[in-house]
Amino acid sequence: MADPTIFYGVNNSNIRLIKDLYPKVKIVARGTAIKIHGDEEEIAIIEEVIGKLEKYCATFNKLTEEVIIDYIKGSEPKIQVENNLIIYGISGKPITARTPTQKKFMAAYEKNDLIFSIGPAGSGKTYIAIATAVRALKNKEVKKIVLSRPAVEAGEKLGFLPGDMKEKIDPYLQPLYDALQDMIPGAKLKEYMENGIIQIAPLAFMRGRTLSDAFIILDEAQNTTTQQIKMFLTRMGEHSKIVVTGDMTQIDLPARERSGLGEALRVLKNIDGVAKIEFNAKDIIRHKLVQKIVEAYAKHDAKKAKKIIPLTPKDDDE
Repeated sequence: MADPTIFYGVNNSNIRLIKDLYPKVKIVARGTAIKIHGDEEEIAIIEEVIGKLEKYCATFNKLTEEVIIDYIKGSEPKIQVENNLIIYGISGKPITARTPTQKKFMAAYEKNDLIFSIGPAGSGKTYIAIATAVRALKNKEVKKIVLSRPAVEAGEKLGFLPGDMKEKIDPYLQPLYDALQDMIPGAKLKEYMENGIIQIAPLAFMRGRTLSDAFIILDEAQNTTTQQIKMFLTRMGEHSKIVVTGDMTQIDLPARERSGLGEALRVLKNIDGVAKIEFNAKDIIRHKLVQKIVEAYAKHDAKKAKKIIPLTPKDDDE
């Protein structure tokens, strides 16, 4: 079902337009229900038109006067074909695979149930994963979307933060909300979240669950321990897909903790059904300076690494 706010239009302008074009019938729209009274022949025509409009609105997240008139006249509205389209976001904005690596991700998704999506900030690795999840939900390939990330920055201090548990953890999950709000109209997103069709939770809340018929994303996975990422990966149930995203240059774990993401990549690299997609600075699609910043830090880190003198076997024995 399309978002009623978009379908009805501002101050019910879309419904009023349909009423004006079919004066022999009475149309009453409330909530998600539309009731039509009057001439039976016109009712049958309007029901067909409304069905087409609803489908168009659900696909493109918009509905204009021109589109309504086109369908009422019996013609199809002109639709610009987008290359590498994933879904249409808010106000009909096309969300596409924009770089060669993003296209590789989409190809890997078709052939694998577990994808590791690794790369720097701004390369679109999380955004494209969420867009793919929303498409899978719209196409009824899955019944729910589960998004998670570790709240490492909070450490054990969550109890000291104000508010209930949701208010404590929401700041760490905000990037996931931001992406969803780009793709799903507000009222529809609220409905999905209230009904558990879209779930956003910190990694700790995944323990003990089996997630079937789901698209599951673990973001910022470089900040998981070996035990945490193993626990997460084994949540996969029947007919599910998992995408794990991370940036191995931004590990926030305590110095003695090893990132579980790096180990998972080594342990699972030769398993069928598991893919690894590596994004790089060329995939960065934020402000043009972000790519330059990432490249500058990469060069700086490489110089620092060269200055580190490894222990000799003799020193190690001592």
